[in-house]
Amino acid sequence: MDAVNTFLNISIPFGTDVHISIKSILLTVLLFFIASMVLRAIRKIVTRKLSDDDSLKFINFFAYIKYFIFLIIFLVTLNNSGVEITAILTGAAALMIGVGLALQTLFQDIISGVLILVDQSLQVNDVIELEGKTGKVISVNLRTTRMLTTSNKILIIPNHLFLTNTLYNWTQNEVVVREMVKVGVAYGSDVALVRDLLLEAANSVDSVLKNPAPTVLFTEFGDSSLNFQLAVSLKDSFIARMPKSELHFKIDELFRKHNITIPFPQRDVHIYKH
Repeated sequence: MDAVNTFLNISIPFGTDVHISIKSILLTVLLFFIASMVLRAIRKIVTRKLSDDDSLKFINFFAYIKYFIFLIIFLVTLNNSGVEITAILTGAAALMIGVGLALQTLFQDIISGVLILVDQSLQVNDVIELEGKTGKVISVNLRTTRMLTTSNKILIIPNHLFLTNTLYNWTQNEVVVREMVKVGVAYGSDVALVRDLLLEAANSVDSVLKNPAPTVLFTEFGDSSLNFQLAVSLKDSFIARMPKSELHFKIDELFRKHNITIPFPQRDVHIYKH
């Protein structure tokens, strides 16, 4: 036993002032092995439900975390071996603060990308609305997400915007979505006829699903009009503007045919003479 302790306490010189014992080296190797096993288990748990592509992205990012933990273990080992690492830590801290400030947004994007990949809040082919922009997700990367807009343009979105803004995911619940067409008619119009004409317009558009059936809501008595909402179900929300355009054309045609007026905003102006 004494021979083992003597062997473990043998110091190997690294320079003039740095001596590291064999025990410290073996302890470092053991800690590296334990950390690798724990990190591997965490990686398997996280990537279990991810697709192959998303798993590869997460593994690449996870490698940086592993190297950072190994660096901490190495510095702690040096400190326990009597090596003065205060200057190293001070310099590293100053460097990390400078780098962190410069790359703050980048880190936010990467962390947000990992969260998106893990919780699956956003997936390829989802139709989303963010900051008034609508499009279909075509790729989710660690730093950015690429979205195809309805104008056939590629929009590259930093991932941190998904955590700091309200995101509408039109298709995560189900493929079929409900769209609204708002229209106002003049006071004195036959509201029953308006309802029938709106349903007729909806049923005449091929893209509008029959089930769930279109419905008409009489929403309010407005300042200048009686306001209605036509609710229709569509199979593909990404191209919703085309069926809605067809509905607008058909509604205008039917209203003109049956003398239903869509009024202009009206204001009463009173002139007082003194």
